[in-house]
Amino acid sequence: METFNFPSLSSPVLAFSLGDTKQVVLCGVEKAEILHVFPMHSSVTCMHWMEVTEESSALSSFYNSEDESKLFLPKLPTLPKSYSTTSKIFSEEKSDEIMNLMGEVRLNVLVLGGDSGFVELYAYGMYKIATLSGVSGTCRSLSLSSDLKSLCVITEVRSADCNPQICFIQLDTALLSDCLPEVTRMARKFTHISTLLQYLHLSLTCMCEAWEDILMQMDLRLTKFVQEKNTSTQVQDEFLELLLWGQSSPELQALLMNQLTVKGLKKLGQSIESSYSSIQKLVISHLQSGSEALLYHLSEVKGMSVWKQKFEPLGLDSAALEGAITAVGSFSLKANELLQVIDKSMKNFKAFFRWLYVAMLRMCEEHVPPELNKMTQKDIAFVADFLSEHFSENEELFDRKGKYFNVERVGQYLKDEDEDLVSPPNTKGNQWLKFLQESTHLKESSLLFPSFPQKSLHFVKRMMEAVIEQCLQKPAEVIGKSVKRAVFLPLYSIAESSENTPRLFELPSLWNDKKAKMHHVVFCMADVSPSKLYLLRKGTDPSRHVPNSVVSVDLSHYLDNAEEEDAAAQRNYLYSCLDARFYDDEMLTVVLQGSQEENRRRVLAQLPLASALSCESEFSWEPDRRLEQQSGAIPCQGLVLGNQWRELENMKAQFVAVNGIRKVACVLSANLRHIRVFEMDVEDEDDEGAESQNASADQDGLDATMTSEGQSEKGAEAKEEGGERGGDAFRKTEEQLESEEAL
Repeated sequence: METFNFPSLSSPVLAFSLGDTKQVVLCGVEKAEILHVFPMHSSVTCMHWMEVTEESSALSSFYNSEDESKLFLPKLPTLPKSYSTTSKIFSEEKSDEIMNLMGEVRLNVLVLGGDSGFVELYAYGMYKIATLSGVSGTCRSLSLSSDLKSLCVITEVRSADCNPQICFIQLDTALLSDCLPEVTRMARKFTHISTLLQYLHLSLTCMCEAWEDILMQMDLRLTKFVQEKNTSTQVQDEFLELLLWGQSSPELQALLMNQLTVKGLKKLGQSIESSYSSIQKLVISHLQSGSEALLYHLSEVKGMSVWKQKFEPLGLDSAALEGAITAVGSFSLKANELLQVIDKSMKNFKAFFRWLYVAMLRMCEEHVPPELNKMTQKDIAFVADFLSEHFSENEELFDRKGKYFNVERVGQYLKDEDEDLVSPPNTKGNQWLKFLQESTHLKESSLLFPSFPQKSLHFVKRMMEAVIEQCLQKPAEVIGKSVKRAVFLPLYSIAESSENTPRLFELPSLWNDKKAKMHHVVFCMADVSPSKLYLLRKGTDPSRHVPNSVVSVDLSHYLDNAEEEDAAAQRNYLYSCLDARFYDDEMLTVVLQGSQEENRRRVLAQLPLASALSCESEFSWEPDRRLEQQSGAIPCQGLVLGNQWRELENMKAQFVAVNGIRKVACVLSANLRHIRVFEMDVEDEDDEGAESQNASADQDGLDATMTSEGQSEKGAEAKEEGGERGGDAFRKTEEQLESEEAL
């Protein structure tokens, strides 16, 4: 697993990428099950999932009218749980909630970044709404503003003659912001369509599993009979003689009694009836209902595309959508054709097996039940027609498929092949088709769906998917081309590092301040100023001027705590920043390390942003030089922490992850084996009462220590630290486990 992300605090869906298979997986957190998987062209190095917070009257009316489809469409039936390929999202009890992956109607966007400037945006984590260009290097961090006006990217740009550079890029995504109601409606509809395509695919896969290989036994045994028999009599004639005169050749009798057997014939008949019934139910309840829903949503998108003022800038093409509707209609026709073949085959096989069963009982001189012994002239004619149609030897078929007969006609529709059907339906005498061929106006009419009589259901489905996929991709291309690079700032160069270095956890870190509509970037330049932390700010609107766009924080100041006896001794301490993350819009959480031999301790601290941004001097950026080459001119602000810190004992802390809404921070050790979880912003125990205690109890099990193979786990009980530094600012929620590197 390379990267992971949550869409929001309330969402039950987790997204992560797999580096070896180049796939992105969406899974439900509550039930730990995979909901959706889609492939990527390259590996994903970072991702960001955001939710739009903008409000407008157009959006409000859309949110209220979103469920109109439920008034016109039947509920989609649940896929059978007995099939191995069934997806969890379609096998729950409430299968009508097909959009449970999408959460609320409000738009949320999953942004994926990778190597070679690869950046893609997925609405609701499923439908690709943009493929971006203009990004150079490997993406290391992403942040899409909640107002959709801009996307910030931190990239690592490599060149042959120097070390890699860390760069800040801001992309102007004004089209998404200006057309937010239209983008939301289009994305919602296309995500419906993408989900329905998956539903149809799984339904067809279930049908393929319902079709059994035993159904081909008749074809293979008849072929073997042709190859081994010594007479020149046709197989069709052999069976007709048995039907009319009740007599059979020794070869046919040996085939029926020794190879097929009475018991085998009975089992084959039951298998055909069971298999055909299952496939028939899946076609009627799943394929047809899914196709109807797909036609409904495509027709709505077609109506949206006609409103050119609103939707043409987003790339909706009426002609392409008309082709997609036609493709779905062809798929529905092919599914209906399969139903007719199943119905006819079930009647034919039932009559044929009933007659053959009686004939075989007479061959072995067994009692024939009276209810089976009655056969009218109509029944005889029906079986004779079946024998003449299905039992004719076909040399061309033997060259193609290695068999002379194709008695079983359903399986050919479920084959995922480009070849034509072995036995296409007989349309001779069809009055409707004859009428169409003779009508010059209807023959080429766009109002009629083509039926593709020579092709399988799988082939028509793949053709339909390709046409719809083309419709889905065009808006992503159009929106992607509208995104322009507004800002490119080279920050600093970094030394080449080994592949084991966890790039995912390294600075810079991005943050989007939704209220102030601002992008924040926090980073360090250890080679230039090891005891400084830098903040870069850009407005979500690229044209907006932001004062104090670049400031630095001097970390060499002592940690101020008047209650400590050694406060004076701290004046000369120097600290460097190991990691920093935005706790919320007003606070930065950092992991600091002493830079002197007498002070190597590591500290978790909270830095208020207001004091850091209170500089009055302005920084003038020279665009042709890296920021590190101008670091001396960056305004610097000293900082006094007060009691907003605590020392991290018995642990080589290196990285930190925070959640300001949940008020927690996770500190990770340098070897990535040890985690400590802290509850932040805890008030006095008297004010919190039992509520704080419950919050602590709920966190049980979060602290964990993993040791390498062959090494025993060693832990120590946490100590009550009532008088420890910063006791009111932080409180451990768990037992503290000693770090192996500190032992």
